[in-house]
Amino acid sequence: MPKSLTLQSYTLRNGAQIPVLGFGTYELDSQDAYNAVTWALKAGYRHIDSAEWYENERECGKAILDFCTGHDVPRSSVFYTTKLKYNDGYEGVTRSIQKSLDECGLGYIDLYLIHGPIGGRTARLESWRAICEAHNSGKLRNIGISTFGIRHLQEILDFCSKEGLPLPSVHQIDLHPFQVRSGIVEFSKRHGIVLEAWAPLVRGLRFKHPDIVKLSQKYNKDPAQILLRYSLQKGYVAIPKSSSQQRIVSNTQIFDFELSYTEIRNLDDLDQALVTDWDPTDCD
Repeated sequence: MPKSLTLQSYTLRNGAQIPVLGFGTYELDSQDAYNAVTWALKAGYRHIDSAEWYENERECGKAILDFCTGHDVPRSSVFYTTKLKYNDGYEGVTRSIQKSLDECGLGYIDLYLIHGPIGGRTARLESWRAICEAHNSGKLRNIGISTFGIRHLQEILDFCSKEGLPLPSVHQIDLHPFQVRSGIVEFSKRHGIVLEAWAPLVRGLRFKHPDIVKLSQKYNKDPAQILLRYSLQKGYVAIPKSSSQQRIVSNTQIFDFELSYTEIRNLDDLDQALVTDWDPTDCD
């Protein structure tokens, strides 16, 4: 465990930098999405996470472009992620990618993910083939997957090896002390895949857990800040979401303290395999 974690980004397999703290936009609609992304960018976030499923790609993209224009910030300094909604065949995925590009208006997408493994083996692999083609054309700078089980991960790695396709750079999945997913984490890391925690705050369900409260009091930090610090020290990219400007700002205040090795291990021991939203990791 490093004595001081002040890194602002991790390096992906192609050398690209992904900010360690992102801003999630799940369940943020229309003007709320635009406002929240704007607040996040003003607070210093340079990583915005959207999805076709969220129906807010247009608002996220507009907020990024307006912020960049108004603050003389280059588009290239903001890392934008979005995700495929349906694994519905090569042509359907190709159309979905273009739709996401048109919606966000950013010119390219920094990270594009298969949102989940649902649909079966053929659908997943055809989705990946279409994504790789868009990646090779420069439309998608980095590519990855979300909420895959180990079987799905092995399947796509074997497919990439056989077809000479790029490997996933990122695996976005729910990770927190109450859902540690040791097997998936170890497998992903072993294959050079950076992990992103899409539910680092446990959706607020464990803010009052005694162990979280104890650490919160010890470090004079909010429960959310304890959970985010845990994510960073585990080597994950954390993607908290909030519609509160105050909370958006406070979630950035996690670089001035450090949990001990023992505290991280104790938090790992809280694992309950808690699913906060969905878990398709065992689907066919």
